[in-house]
Amino acid sequence: MEATENSIKLYYNTEVEKLQMPEYGRNVLKMVEQLKDIPDRAKRTEQAQAVVKVMESLNPQVHQQENFAQKLWDHLFIIADYDLDVDSPYPKPVREVVNSKPDPIPLNTKPIRARHYGRNIESILDLIASEPEGETKTAMIRSLAIYMRQQYLIWNKDTVADATIFQDIERLSGGRVRVPEGIELSKISADANFNRPGMNLNFGGGKNGKFNRNFRGKKGKK
Repeated sequence: MEATENSIKLYYNTEVEKLQMPEYGRNVLKMVEQLKDIPDRAKRTEQAQAVVKVMESLNPQVHQQENFAQKLWDHLFIIADYDLDVDSPYPKPVREVVNSKPDPIPLNTKPIRARHYGRNIESILDLIASEPEGETKTAMIRSLAIYMRQQYLIWNKDTVADATIFQDIERLSGGRVRVPEGIELSKISADANFNRPGMNLNFGGGKNGKFNRNFRGKKGKK
């Protein structure tokens, strides 16, 4: 705010230069701008070191990062808009590298054939299909069938026959995985509770008024 004889002028943040590193505040920006006006390089470097110490005290969280000292010097150059001629103990950051965007993560757009089992089921079936026939493969099929039955009961509250799960395994694998004859799944416990994620929360009855999250076991007894 600037006062004159006849008026008072107010300044707002929208009227001033945007801060590149807001965590250090506008006073640090002013210090950095003053560094540029120091004609002697050695003196300019000395003052730059002092500014870095001020930045360290204003942003102590930087200590949690690896190579935090280099991070502070990088921040100094960013605040200076990469226009600061001093002797830095570390390589100067490059604008194009700092401002570069990460490569986009490719998304799997392949439709899920059985949503109640999830997308990863197909990957697991691919793995099992590549296994040679034998006890190990049979054990893998049995474990997968138990997991698929659990997922089925989360989204479909009715009981499900083992044969239905076996048929889904063969169907989703395109016939590459055949369930061996005579395979049996473990019995489901009478008190087993298969709930959708986040649906089995009891917000009452907890001690001291705290939320009581009652996640009951989902594994059946053998």
